[in-house]
Formats: sequence, structure tokens, C-alpha cells
Amino acid sequence: MNLRASLFLLLAWPFMGLAQMHQPNAAEIALGIGKLNVKGSVLYIAAHPDDENTRLLAYLAKEVKVRTGYLSLTRGDGGQNLIGNEQAELLGLIRTQELLAARRIDGAEQFFTRANDFGFSKTPEESFQIWGKEQILADVVWTIRKFRPDVIITRFPEDSRAGHGHHSGSAILAREAFSAAADPNRFPEQLQYVKVWQAKRILWNTFNFGSTNTTAPDQLKIDVGLFNPLLGKSYGEIAAISRTNHKSQGFGSTLQRGEALEYFSPTAGEPAKTGLFDGIDIQVQDQAILALLAQIQKNYQVDAPFKSLPELLKLKKLTQDKSFNHQLLDELIFACAGLWVDANAAENVYAAGDSVAVNYTAIYRANAAIPIKVTVGSQSRQLEPNKATNLVFKLATTNNDLTQPYWLAENHPIGQYHIASQEEVGYPENPKKLSINTVIELGGEKFSLNTPVTYKSTDPIRGEVYQNLVIAPAMTATLGEKAYIFNGNTPKTITVQLKSFRSNSTGSIKPQLPAGWKSSPAAINFKLDKKGDEQLISFTITPAGATTSGQIVMEVNNKKAQGLKTISYEHIPSITLFPEASARVEKVDLKMVGKRIAYIDGAGDLVADALKQIGYEVTHLSTTQVLNSDLSGFDAIVTGVRLYNINDEVKTLQPKLMAYVQNGGTLVAQYNVNTNLKLNNLGPYPFKLANKRVTDENAVVKFIAPNHQALNYPNKITGKDFEGWAQERGIYFATDIDPQYATILSMNDPGESASDGALLVADYGKGKFVYTSLVFFRELPAGVPGAYRLFANLLAPKQP
Repeated sequence: MNLRASLFLLLAWPFMGLAQMHQPNAAEIALGIGKLNVKGSVLYIAAHPDDENTRLLAYLAKEVKVRTGYLSLTRGDGGQNLIGNEQAELLGLIRTQELLAARRIDGAEQFFTRANDFGFSKTPEESFQIWGKEQILADVVWTIRKFRPDVIITRFPEDSRAGHGHHSGSAILAREAFSAAADPNRFPEQLQYVKVWQAKRILWNTFNFGSTNTTAPDQLKIDVGLFNPLLGKSYGEIAAISRTNHKSQGFGSTLQRGEALEYFSPTAGEPAKTGLFDGIDIQVQDQAILALLAQIQKNYQVDAPFKSLPELLKLKKLTQDKSFNHQLLDELIFACAGLWVDANAAENVYAAGDSVAVNYTAIYRANAAIPIKVTVGSQSRQLEPNKATNLVFKLATTNNDLTQPYWLAENHPIGQYHIASQEEVGYPENPKKLSINTVIELGGEKFSLNTPVTYKSTDPIRGEVYQNLVIAPAMTATLGEKAYIFNGNTPKTITVQLKSFRSNSTGSIKPQLPAGWKSSPAAINFKLDKKGDEQLISFTITPAGATTSGQIVMEVNNKKAQGLKTISYEHIPSITLFPEASARVEKVDLKMVGKRIAYIDGAGDLVADALKQIGYEVTHLSTTQVLNSDLSGFDAIVTGVRLYNINDEVKTLQPKLMAYVQNGGTLVAQYNVNTNLKLNNLGPYPFKLANKRVTDENAVVKFIAPNHQALNYPNKITGKDFEGWAQERGIYFATDIDPQYATILSMNDPGESASDGALLVADYGKGKFVYTSLVFFRELPAGVPGAYRLFANLLAPKQP
């Protein structure tokens, strides 16, 4: 049978991020039944993953029982990664899944705008200029019109107390969208899909963080630290479990118990005096529905949820033509019936255009004498209690099913992702997935259940593991690097990993190069016999002509190829995407002194790989290896970003590292944050770190020690070397600097005083120590020529 089922877009926005069907337990069913007589909704708005108040979200979703959503303007793409080396869009993919995991705990729904987290911003004006304020405002309006919240809550104020231009910008956009969503003259193109909507009020959820206390006794306050006996946890405990899902940010949280007050200040709309929902009718008013709901709650048995089926089915019939939470009601009926529906592919990956073999399972586990029938396509089966029904299907696929995040389907400017369809805006994941629709007949009522096709496997350690099905291009060509640095006209060999997702793949692959550059060979033929076969292909690229920079773009059979990228962590589903098979190329005048580099990994970065690419011999050293090795054979040692924040053994390492410097070595320490340092002195002489940064990647850099070795040997550094930097100049600058350090550079953002804490160099014994807050961890993988030249100087040994 050839069946193609599509996922339609529900106004309610179906919950994403969970590969398999969720089977609620008896307590969760009871909680759900209690939500049926509530019709209110609240939308929380902030800027990033982790900005949301998970305790308040859990309280609203599970205690007040209103529909609760979190709109994060960005996906957190511009932050740092504490669990791996993914940056930018790849980090945004991880944090999207972490947010979805958090929402599964606290019960809220997750939405986004198309705004790209381009890095730290000091003002909302800068954020709006880079994002494109009107477009992001349109996305916030769209979310409000689609979600239709009674109350909107912001995490941050509109001024500098927000601490970040994205933060204050999110509050400004929320306030403006509060009014714009109700105005038919604002973004009228949306009205073919949604209607205008006016929320009752918008409030600011004030806070007391660190030294900033924005709460006040006269503000509306609510105790959200209540204990939920059905769930066996307080909302503080639920919040901590939810927040701990933000593992890429190191936000493991202690479970909080007891009273927890949240404060609110009015922003616009009708002020609230006693509660968030003052003047809002959030309860179902239909007396017949309320009477039946009261009966259902009274008769519900936690040890026999199936006994509630007749009354729930009666409620479905009673509400079928009325405004009601039909989606939740259907889910509760399925849960009481013990219904489980699964659609699993025979393999984890298929080529777009091929047919997917799907094993479909349905089982009805309630001990109830209510007939249930499932129909999938032309096949119908009567389910027998606790006996699985299995069907086999073939689903056709197209290029539209490609496993590519919809916001990454096209290249985008720095400030926002390009989204082709208005209807896709806001979704955390692709809303249209390969799926099977089941028509369920239960007790005389019909239901429609859409089940995404997944892949299920058994891991010897983790047990049963569900993953999203991957629909791939027939052939991928993955370049080994994101950027390639060529030293003058010296040739460089690049490697391309070919992988076939279909049997009997043949053709030719070739690189498209900047004008005048040459490839040897110009093209290579390939033949991959079996699905899954791979072949590593090499081209020797020689720069030539006047072109010094550009792109390598791989072509397979005369069409632009796509690469393959998989992100895998145990706490989130595996992520697969197919970025364009291209890389930046730069021809650089680069001199290096010393070859052997030791690298001590910190929180995760790609600096070591970047150094290998330009010819350094890089050895990764563990803590044990540092302590038990003779370090004198290394020309320089580099510490990875945030090593002194995350490694509990740096106190033991530091004497060995300082002795290495004293005996003639070069130690380059990359940035650390100013909090949670494992030791006070990172270098041989004192300095402190502060949350100071230069976020303008084009900020003027002044040379305050122009004759210092760092700017002259072996490469002569000029202002040109600071052109084309990505995202920012530096973060967590040094302050209170001992005079034994030479301060090399001075820089500042517009309107701010200059800082000289970006680069410190000190002679110590026979060697030298370098501390740098410059963001080499971004610039080197991005292929910024000047960053390579400057870093090579820092690695060079101390001159006599």
C-alpha cells in the first residue's frame, strides 16, 4: 500500500520535540481533567533559552491550569556551549531541544520568532537595528494572534536593568505587540490565517537577581511555591528539574521547596489588583458542561481511569459544537483508554524520494467493554483489549520532507532567519513531518490522531531509544572544515566525505573555487554501491590570481551539494541537518614560530582544530597528562575557553603550568568568566576579570604597545587584522591589572570608555604568559585572517 499522510497545522499548535507518544499516568490524567473547566491562557515573553521563569510557568500550567506558553525571541545561537564545541546555529539547535525538554516538565508550550541571537547586545536599539525591528515585531504579533493569550508577561524591563539589549528589546516588542495584535491595520497580511486579538493586560515579572532588586511591596505578588500532591512535587522542584535541561549553559539547579513569591508590575492594559486574571473569565460557564465535569472529577478512580471513559465520551458529544479544549479532552480519552499508537520506520534514514517502510502498532490497554476501531488509509482493525495490532505501510517521500530545520533551509543575514511560509513562524521544530493519520472510532465517537514516523532502536546501555526519522539527500558531500586558511599561494589538500543514502550512486564531484584558484584534480568520479557507503575524496587547492578570499562550493553531478551534520547528546534527540557544502577560504600572509602545541580543553571550542589546519602539531592533554608529563617539549601551551571555571583540578595544574613558563615556555590562557573561578590568580601576577566586553565586532582597536612582540613577531599586526571579525571583539576583560603585565590593545563600544583588558602579556622567568579575552574561539573557526596572524604571535616564544 502507498500512503502519504500529511500533518495539518492546528491552531492550537501541537506539541513538538517528543519522538514517541506520551502515555500519562493516573495522576497526570487527574490533573488534565481538572484543566478541562479552565479556558484562560497566558504568554510569557523573553529573549533567550533560560530567560523564562520555569517556576511561574509550572505554577500557571499545573496549578492555575491555564494554557501557558513561552515565546523566546531567539534560540540562544550566540551564547557559549559548556557541553561541546557547537556554536552559532548548531548551538541554537541544541538549545531548542533543551527548551522543549524543559517544557515537557513544566507543562508550557514553546514558540520562537525568526530573530537570530547574534551575541551580546548592550542596547535594544542595537538589537533592533541588527534584527530588523518591524519583522520581529510582526512575529511577536503573529504569536499573540495565534495563541490568543488573556495575559502577557515579560521577564525583563525596557531599560538598562534588563542587563542585555536583547532582554530590554523583548520587553519593548512585547508591549508594542500587545497593542498591534489588536489593530487590523498592523500586519494585515496575517489576517488570512488568524484574527486580531487584544489581551487583557501585560505585566512585567519583576525580579531580585544579584545586586538588582526590582520588586516592591506595592506590586502584585503571588506565592508560586505551592506543593502539588498529585505530582508529588512543589512548583519550585518542578522548575528546577525543568531548568536543569539547559545543560549547554550549565544550569543544573537545586530543587526549591516552600514559599516562593513572584512580583508583577503593570505595563499596559487593565491593571491587576488581586491576581493575574482579574476581570477575566477563565472558567467554563456552560452549566451542563460544568455539571458533567464535576461528575467526572467526583467519579474518577486513580486505579481505574478507564471507568471515566463513558463520561468523557459524553462530554465530547456535549461539547462538539462549542468552544472547548477539544485537544486536551481527546488526549484524556486516549489516556484513559490506554491507547498507544506507534509508527516506526524500518531504518533510521531514507533518501528523499524513496519509500519509507513503516511498522504501525496500535494497542488498547484499558479493561473496558467499549469497542474501539482504528482505520489507517484503507485498512481498518477492531482492537482487542491488550492485544497489539500491527500494520505495514509504505510512505512516499519528497524533497519537502528533507530533515532540515525550516529556519535553516536558506542562507540568512546576521540578524534573522529566513522563513518561507507565514504559517511556519513560531514553531520550535518543523511542523510538517512524515506521519500517519489514524481515524479512531471509540464508543460511537470519531477521533483523528496524527503520528509522526520515528525510528526506534535498542541501546545496550540506555534501552529503548526513539529518534526522529531522517530524510536525507540522495548524496551528501561534507567538507572537513568550516573555513580554510591558505598561507600565501601554498597549496592545501581539502577532504570531502561523500555519503550515499541510496544504492548504486554514481557521478562526479568537483569544487567551485574563487576566480583564478585551481583544483587538482578538477573533478573526481565516484561510485558507491550500497546505501550508507562512504568515500573520502581529496582535492589539492592552489590559490592563484588576485583573489584572496571567497568560497569553496562542492558540486555533485553539476548541482550544489549538501553536507551532513549530526549533533548527538543523550539529554536531547539526535539532530540531523544538511547545510550547504561550502566553506570560506582565505589567503593569508602568515608566519609561525614553534610547531608543537599542547592544548588543555576547557568548556569546548574549535581552536585546537583551527591551529592544526594551519600546520601546528597540536596535542590534547588531560589533567593527568599535564601533571605526569614533561612539558618542556612543547613550544606553547594553550588553555581552552573557561578552563578555570569548569575544571576543579586547575589548582593542582597551575603550579606545573607556571613552572613551565618560568623555565622558558609560552602559556596562552583564553577567556574565562568572572564568576565561579576555581582559583584567584590565573597568571603569575594578579589581575581580575569583570563582565566587561566589546560587542561591536567593528570597534576600533588601538595599539597601546605598538612595539611589543605581540604585535610584531613573527607577523606585523596592523588595523587590517581586525577587519571582518565575527559577533564581537572580546568578553570578560581583565581589570585591576598588575603593572608586570603589558597591556597591548585598547578598545570600546560606542559611547563607552576604553578598556585595555583584552590582551595581557607578561615575562615570567625565561618564558611568557598571555591572557586574552579576545574571542579567538569564534574568529579562528570562522576563518578570520587577522585572528590567525595575531594568535600565531601569541604562540611564538619570548624573544631574547
